[in-house]
Amino acid sequence: MRKSKLLFLVLLCFAAINVRAQAKLPIVIEIVYPGGNAEYDKLISFCGSQQFIDANDIYSWKNHFVIYGKGYERFYPKVKAAFKDCKVKLYDKPFYDFERTKCSDKTVAKQWDNIILTANLVKSPKLQQEYLNYHKTQFEKWPEVSQGFCNASFQQLLVFRNGRQLMLIISIPKGESLDKLNPLTTKNNPRVDEWNKIMAKYQEGIEGTAKNETWVFLKPYNQTDHINHK
Repeated sequence: MRKSKLLFLVLLCFAAINVRAQAKLPIVIEIVYPGGNAEYDKLISFCGSQQFIDANDIYSWKNHFVIYGKGYERFYPKVKAAFKDCKVKLYDKPFYDFERTKCSDKTVAKQWDNIILTANLVKSPKLQQEYLNYHKTQFEKWPEVSQGFCNASFQQLLVFRNGRQLMLIISIPKGESLDKLNPLTTKNNPRVDEWNKIMAKYQEGIEGTAKNETWVFLKPYNQTDHINHK
């Protein structure tokens, strides 16, 4: 009886640790304005009224706005209510999660810059499932991919999905450049090139992208030309 109780407590502790770990992950809230109308002032005013939504956690591409950070899931219903004429989407459970624990050098930078990109999966459900399966087994079958992330000093890499749309978040040490770091993922690492080539057949651009354009970058709010979007 004692052993059963002890086993139950151990399992309970593991479950609690897992819940806490999941709670620490950030989430994405996307707001898509109809017809390309982008109301920066309204969005910033809303975030300011919520007190805990930092303007530095807002990103945009054309008529797409993203709020990215920890603890923002509680604001999702408020966002939906405030932006009734917009499509509001929640990305709260990443199906892929790379972190520095996968690296031999587990050092984590104190401050990060987050790079946010978005794309669609192709329409075929069969191909979508293949894509998800690749990511589910990547750490075991394609360890060179995560090793490339380690080599490039990526602090975390999350991939979320809502319907066909993907949100990719690459976190790098603050002040670093993705253009400088990203080539290190493939340096002396041809398996990453092979992986990228395979993944390309599962992805396509979201509405509004140019022909042959797949992943688009959402710019941080403080780097965006607001006047051209009003």
